[in-house]
Amino acid sequence: VQLQASGGGLVQPGGSLRLSCTVTSQTFRMDATGWFRQVLGKDREFVAAISWSGETIEYSDSAKGRFTISRDRKKNTVDLQILSLKPEDTAVYYCASGSVVANADFLYDYWGQGTLVTVSS
Repeated sequence: VQLQASGGGLVQPGGSLRLSCTVTSQTFRMDATGWFRQVLGKDREFVAAISWSGETIEYSDSAKGRFTISRDRKKNTVDLQILSLKPEDTAVYYCASGSVVANADFLYDYWGQGTLVTVSS
């Protein structure tokens, strides 16, 4: 399984961003996909996760209201829409693949390389 995160960049406070994670596999899988973020020197933090079907979605408390996760099974992508960006959203955002929707990073088996989001004026 390979994951490729993209869409990061420099955004002003209050702006929005859409991150995308492309998931590819040599065999058919029905994995959940999660988004995590990490600030340099801090632990990785769960943001949101979605099941393969899209029917089960989980958000961290800090992500509720401004973050939206979605899946396009035809494109093999999982997007994370972020609205009203704040400086504290600055982090490297990672997508990961696992067997269940979970907020614990150790439950995810495969990880993408991360995409940097910087919120600054």
